[in-house]
Amino acid sequence: MHNHHHHVDTTTSSEEDSTRIGWAFWLNFTFTIIEFIGGWLTNSVAIMADAVHDLGDSLSIGLAWYLSKLGHKASTEKYTYGFKRLSLMGAMINGLILVLGSIWVMSEAIPRLYNPEMPVTEGMIGLAILGIVVNGFAAYKLHGGRSMNEKVLNWHLIEDALGWVAVLAVAIVLHFVEWPILDPILSIVFTLFILVNVVRYVVQTMSLFLQGVPDLATKNAISSTLLAIQHVEEIHHVHLWSLDGEQHVLTAHVVINCAIDNEKLRQLKAEVHKRLAPFELAHTTVEFELPGEPCRDESDHLHAHSHHHKHDEIN
Repeated sequence: MHNHHHHVDTTTSSEEDSTRIGWAFWLNFTFTIIEFIGGWLTNSVAIMADAVHDLGDSLSIGLAWYLSKLGHKASTEKYTYGFKRLSLMGAMINGLILVLGSIWVMSEAIPRLYNPEMPVTEGMIGLAILGIVVNGFAAYKLHGGRSMNEKVLNWHLIEDALGWVAVLAVAIVLHFVEWPILDPILSIVFTLFILVNVVRYVVQTMSLFLQGVPDLATKNAISSTLLAIQHVEEIHHVHLWSLDGEQHVLTAHVVINCAIDNEKLRQLKAEVHKRLAPFELAHTTVEFELPGEPCRDESDHLHAHSHHHKHDEIN
């Protein structure tokens, strides 16, 4: 009664993801150390803020690197879907580290608005140029990664590179005009920008983590595709969720409107397989229910909304 097929895993692309994340980690970690020393020497809260940020980035990139490697392990008796969801957990932790880092930055920068201090502008300019090069290169290395994890990390790096462009601009202004308040203002603006983007990602990751539908349009398209098959009267218990934001899992109950023999069942399964192929699902389990057969997962109040009848669709 079950039609189960397993989509071939794209391991090579996953391994490339892991290598890219490794690159980003070492670049970031080395640069963070330079930054802390530089921020202390130049007396710039914007650079110190960025150093703490980069430390958060390095920790979370390291974590993502480790988790993405673990994510490639084959499934086990206990973890039957494998370890892909670890990368989702990594994206979640990364986001939270970034949020906490941003709050720390605010707590440092806001008091400086009332008592601004002049930073060493030459040092700021030098560090800013180095920051643009390092973060820009790391972001370029991670560009093109498709996993949720890499998207979060790419944001870390793009936002850092943009932050350094702002630091450079402010350092050049401060070099010619004594407006020390620009330094804390910059760190506050920069931090708010990051928070908005990261919170959006954390919400999205949380939704996947709670097994929310990764994409409603895809779910509706799958329902319509299955209903369009000959002899399919109704579908219900359509569950679509995601292992890691990329690899989706589908289960569905399909009600057939005619008596069926082995040959017809084989044809029906082949048709379902063919229609679902374009969706590139990692796992699919489709249960066929015969005319008049009660659904064993059904209870009166559950999933009333997830029934799709062929005549409803036509109307």
